[in-house]
Amino acid sequence: MSYTLAAICGVVAAVLLDLVVLRTRLVLRAVFWATYPIIVGFQLLSNGILTGRDIVRYDPAAIIGLRIAYAPVEDLLFGFALVLCTLSVWVWLGRRGVQRTPVAGTGDWLLAWLRHRQRRRSSDHR
Repeated sequence: MSYTLAAICGVVAAVLLDLVVLRTRLVLRAVFWATYPIIVGFQLLSNGILTGRDIVRYDPAAIIGLRIAYAPVEDLLFGFALVLCTLSVWVWLGRRGVQRTPVAGTGDWLLAWLRHRQRRRSSDHR
């Protein structure tokens, strides 16, 4: 399977997951398309660095050859599929009550130490 075909399959699978399986319908929302260019900008930046410096190379026989900021256009397709799948699952879980309100954890040892120190100071001043 070529990189191009795999990228197209990834996009089709992501859209089907969004529209049919999870029914989040993010691709039908204007807010998704209004914010997606932000993601594409950073994707082009990171892909441009990786492919422009030959850190990542592609077999010319596996891609169609169209490049944007040094990266094959197929990378944008894979990025779209990844972002759409992640957001679709996130929204789907949120609709099912998985952590409906943000809850902070207990924090790390530094926060625990600062809380303990603050409690001790407030009890010393009484």
